[in-house]
Amino acid sequence: MRKFIITLIIFAVIWPAAFSSVFAQSKSEDDDIYYVNVSLEKVYPSGKGYIVQYRRGVSGLGTIGIPNEWFTSAASKAEIISLPKGKNWPTLSIFYRNGEFSHCRLYVHSNKGHETWGNVPQSADVSKYFENTESLKIQF
Repeated sequence: MRKFIITLIIFAVIWPAAFSSVFAQSKSEDDDIYYVNVSLEKVYPSGKGYIVQYRRGVSGLGTIGIPNEWFTSAASKAEIISLPKGKNWPTLSIFYRNGEFSHCRLYVHSNKGHETWGNVPQSADVSKYFENTESLKIQF
């Protein structure tokens, strides 16, 4: 009986170590994924997409445009996520794969009356924010 218990203990210790490499997720050496998270000041919905004003450094602001086409498909370049009620502040997470833009996530309040939502005047020309529809480049 004692040999059986010792064998069972040894088996319990060795079993996970022996099969951990079988069930481990393989990671390619070429697949380097990271993200950058920036706090938002204002989000302006427009006919072409969202114009996002974000914080740059300590006192600066940057502005980028995220086209509507990026939100439409299942494997899209952008995703909009509603923040839960509370004191959460909107952010933009930009994901890079191997140093190239992969996709982004826009975390905003669902209540359009929140102070971070803004309105674009209809006469305003917003096309300059949507010139590059392949990538998203932010300035720090």
